Amino acid sequence: MKKFFEEFKTFISKGNVMDLAVGMIIGTAFTNIVKSLVDNMLMPIISAIIGGINLEGLHIVIPWSLNGDKPVIQIGMFLQAVINFLIIAFCIFCIVKVMNKFIKKKEAAPAAPTKDQVLLTEIRDLLKAQNEAAAKADADKK
Repeated sequence: MKKFFEEFKTFISKGNVMDLAVGMIIGTAFTNIVKSLVDNMLMPIISAIIGGINLEGLHIVIPWSLNGDKPVIQIGMFLQAVINFLIIAFCIFCIVKVMNKFIKKKEAAPAAPTKDQVLLTEIRDLLKAQNEAAAKADADKK
């Protein structure tokens, strides 16, 4: 049981899990901001442009059903959700675009190989040359 909790502790303290948790919290807060932007700023403007129609209340009532209830198709709520999605997607696109610029700048300056890397490269090249020489010697014997 102790091993299980140690593995869980290792898993939960990894950077990826913590980054995901922070991302979820920020994403939730960001969603609330975008929802407020759409509900309180954009939708009144859109409503004024289309003649004072409240999109949130825009719906279609189906006059017939098997159980006597009149189902309602909430077109306005759907349109509002689409607008929210497009704004969030645009903001995320902009953030990713900026992050990619930072990453490209970071990758643009390749680091010089360390002494260990140079030594390992030399060893690899020597072993490769030895293997090729041994293969050639075997081929000459045949």
